Amino acid sequence: MTAYLAGVCSSALSFIFIVFAIGAIGYLVGGIKIKGIELGTAGVLLVALIWGIIINYVPSFSIGEDTITLFSDKIKGNFSIVSNIGTALFVTAVGLIAGPKFFRSFNRKTLAYILLGFIIIAIGAVTAIICVMLDENLSADMAVGLLTGGLTSTPGLSAAKEVAKNQDAVVAGYGIAYTFGVLGVVLFVQLTPKLLKVNMKEEVANFHAANQISIPEPKKTLVPLDPFGFFAFFLAVAFGCLIGSIKIPGINFSLGNSGGTLIGGLIIGHFARIGKIDCRIKKETLNFMRELGLVLFLIGAGVPGGVNFVANFKVSYFIYGAMMTLVPMIVGYIIARYIFKLSILNNLGSITGGMTSTPALGTLIATAGTDEVSSAYAATYPFALVSIVLAAKIIVMIL
Repeated sequence: MTAYLAGVCSSALSFIFIVFAIGAIGYLVGGIKIKGIELGTAGVLLVALIWGIIINYVPSFSIGEDTITLFSDKIKGNFSIVSNIGTALFVTAVGLIAGPKFFRSFNRKTLAYILLGFIIIAIGAVTAIICVMLDENLSADMAVGLLTGGLTSTPGLSAAKEVAKNQDAVVAGYGIAYTFGVLGVVLFVQLTPKLLKVNMKEEVANFHAANQISIPEPKKTLVPLDPFGFFAFFLAVAFGCLIGSIKIPGINFSLGNSGGTLIGGLIIGHFARIGKIDCRIKKETLNFMRELGLVLFLIGAGVPGGVNFVANFKVSYFIYGAMMTLVPMIVGYIIARYIFKLSILNNLGSITGGMTSTPALGTLIATAGTDEVSSAYAATYPFALVSIVLAAKIIVMIL
């Protein structure tokens, strides 16, 4: 009987079961509406974070001679794989969706997106430096961890760890700030249109009218390799990973898989063919891949995030991390609106890119009802990514 119970528990608490159970419960939670506001896919993140918090208090239990461990190093590694695959699927889909119009729509607004990528990260970095100066107990390593967590930037975290004296402090800070870093931006892009009483249908119509780009049809007959476009999608992921692995000498910087797959998707989406091979992908397939990737990312990042949040939580550090999320996001929004004169959709799309927030883009697409807002994200994200990596290194070295 004991052996049977151990087998049942092992199956019920298997990694695959946990991943899909979190996804199912997360969608239930995300579908709950309170005064017209719902978490949507971010509900998956909330459930994943709660699961990560719970297993801190029930790390393992025994049934007979069998020990059931809820968050072993092996499971932690599996969640990392899920997060990485999810990121690749989501970001590649975003690149492929934006690709046909991205390079054909370069104009003055594009410069605004590029500048916002730098400005938002610079404001976040200044906020982190001020926090260190005001609190003598806050180390530079902890501050840069809070900054990268508040901006949900894994490449920034990796860059900070390379030069930090105390890598554990960097990782701890990332874990503390990450939760609010994700949920803060998700709620911002969802609540802002409601608080401003934006007529979303009218904004979307104006957005489409202002962003009409003619995409040339292929002059030659192209040959599709598969009905779903998986060849082109997988090629974009593989190509993007190669781009992301290229390191710039001196500063040891690379775009990583997230930045690389975005560029790979933009390039494949733009050219849409290789010789006579058709690389166009149906919109339905891209939407499916984008949503699947987002869910896997939220689960893979959320559970470890919940574990790290409890293990390293400190009220003052949480407040600093929240400031490093809120200040650059709000100031960036104000600059985009009043200085660059961006529409609400282009503004929020650029904010999600500047904050390097994958889940917030998913929320914005659901809120706006159009995936074309991903163009602003795609234009801002690479420059924000470069900026956060450089800022993380600079803060650690100068403080």
